[in-house]
Amino acid sequence: MSQSAIDKVEAFHAEVDIGVSRLEALHGERLTCHRGCHSCCLDGITVLEVEAARIRAHHADLLATGTPNPEGACAFLDHEGACRIYPNRPYVCRTQGLPFRWLEPTGPDEGIEYRDICPLNEAGTPVEHLPPDACWTLGSTEERLAGIQEEVQGSGADLRRLALRSLFAQANTT
Repeated sequence: MSQSAIDKVEAFHAEVDIGVSRLEALHGERLTCHRGCHSCCLDGITVLEVEAARIRAHHADLLATGTPNPEGACAFLDHEGACRIYPNRPYVCRTQGLPFRWLEPTGPDEGIEYRDICPLNEAGTPVEHLPPDACWTLGSTEERLAGIQEEVQGSGADLRRLALRSLFAQANTT
């Protein structure tokens, strides 16, 4: 993947971080996430190829010679539960812990809103009672990331997702 594609993903992540920072400031007292907090860092986390390319570009040595964390937790956690790729972590990891909202369509112009938050961050106003702009809204941001993938690979791009564990050379030899 080209450097230009990696640059686009880095710009996307920077925009996400701005939105996350706003919500972290708003919910500062309720958010208990910290270095080593990894209850949401589970196996099975997947990324699009453009995010995988960013990880590969910045962590080639780790991916070539490092050992993934044992199965059950994210492959990128170290033995203390800290993320080994934190500055280059994917979108899904950047928003974890925040109050989320999303819409499930029930008809052409209808939908049901759902909300959730990490159980460790439930203290405070119930997530159901927060104003919409106090939550990270899922959907449009993921569509933008898919748009970057399509822009880089062309119309009809493969939007298949890659397991983070599969990025390690050692994970592909067993």
